[in-house]
Amino acid sequence: MPRAILIALFISLAGCSPPEEQPVSYPAQTTHPSDKTRPVSRSEFTIVIAADPWCPHNCVAGAAREGYTIDTAREVFAAAGYEVEYLNVSWARAIQLAKEGRIDAITGAFTGGAPGFVFPREAIGVSRTSLYTNAASHWVYQGIESLKGQTLLAINGYFYSPELGAYIERNLDDQNRVWILSGPAPLNRAVSLLERHRTDVFVEDEFVMNWALQTRSDLTPPRNAGEIYEAPIFIAFSPANPKAAELAQVLSDGTRELRQSGRLSEILASYGLPLFSVD
Repeated sequence: MPRAILIALFISLAGCSPPEEQPVSYPAQTTHPSDKTRPVSRSEFTIVIAADPWCPHNCVAGAAREGYTIDTAREVFAAAGYEVEYLNVSWARAIQLAKEGRIDAITGAFTGGAPGFVFPREAIGVSRTSLYTNAASHWVYQGIESLKGQTLLAINGYFYSPELGAYIERNLDDQNRVWILSGPAPLNRAVSLLERHRTDVFVEDEFVMNWALQTRSDLTPPRNAGEIYEAPIFIAFSPANPKAAELAQVLSDGTRELRQSGRLSEILASYGLPLFSVD
């Protein structure tokens, strides 16, 4: 999981995508000790993390491999006496739930994409964002101005880069320039739209795109038209959680220890990824 400017305007792609499914359920209660509605059975040492699947950063909840950010968080927080509960909802929904204090954290967040959230000092991963086209296209990204004449497809709520985020916001009302895709399985639907020439350019994390192509034989590989942004990603904690700073510190210290011990390299290698730089 790239990414988190909350785009409140949903632009329908009627006729271009299947009807949206019912959202994944999420807990109505928070895990904070001060919440009087919290069931007795839920421990205050449970940390609820949510995001949409953005594998290999974070994958399908309950799968054999839930993503390296979730694997890392589970190991770090288990050592500190916490249990991690991981849920899948849309990215925009995850941000809203965290702001309301109904979950404790989101994973796959950029520092510039989740204003007000509490971030650990230590990154939990890295994202490389690229633009993709139909395999037959010859278009190459050469800066924001080169998007003129192209229809850009982006996912609702995602943060891609400061420059591209500003471009998307400026052109939300112009469907000839920007389409916003929401609902389930947005990457699969975006690749299909590219293949059918229903849009020109799709923006996605390179690791996520590569993972999807390796694990989904039914996807037609799009063409990489250029990398636009690389940045660290984090598990960011709810600004409504009074323990957010404490939890961020636990995660930061634990991630650093896993890096120094070599365990972080092992976790990343299990997803076919190298150890990322923290410089």
